[in-house]
Amino acid sequence: MASRKAGTRGKAAAAKQAQRGSSNVFSMFEQAQIQEFKEAFSCIDQNRDGIICKSDLRETYSQLGKVSIPEEELDAMLQEGKGPINFTVFLTLFGEKLNGTDPEEAILSAFRMFDPSGKGVVNKDEFKQLLLTQADKFSLAEVEQMFALTPMDLAGDIDYKSLCYIITHGDEKEE
Repeated sequence: MASRKAGTRGKAAAAKQAQRGSSNVFSMFEQAQIQEFKEAFSCIDQNRDGIICKSDLRETYSQLGKVSIPEEELDAMLQEGKGPINFTVFLTLFGEKLNGTDPEEAILSAFRMFDPSGKGVVNKDEFKQLLLTQADKFSLAEVEQMFALTPMDLAGDIDYKSLCYIITHGDEKEE
């Protein structure tokens, strides 16, 4: 009887710990974001069993027009969950991806592409033009908001080394 109680208590403690860990991930997002993730999860969970498996991923890719996905690629996606990928695990994976930043050196390398002279600065006007016209285009308001927080040198160019530090370590003014 005592061993049965201990086993039950252990299960209850594990369930509480899992609940605490999972509730933590829900606090990372607004309710509207969680709803969007639920919709995405439902689209991927093709067999509607509450777990994303390899056949779900394969079918999702197929619907997107990509029919020959290597098994290794699908396996690698599933391994990121470190177990069955239910909605809570799915949300946790996105939380980790969205809240993390690239290492400082990777960000510096990206900015160096716009600094062929190696001075540690990027021309503000040229960079603004790129942000407004390339890839995931920024709105003018977003660019202005970013520049309000961006360190500039005396010539008005972006001091990208300082900006990278702020991105990866936070702005001292915020604390």
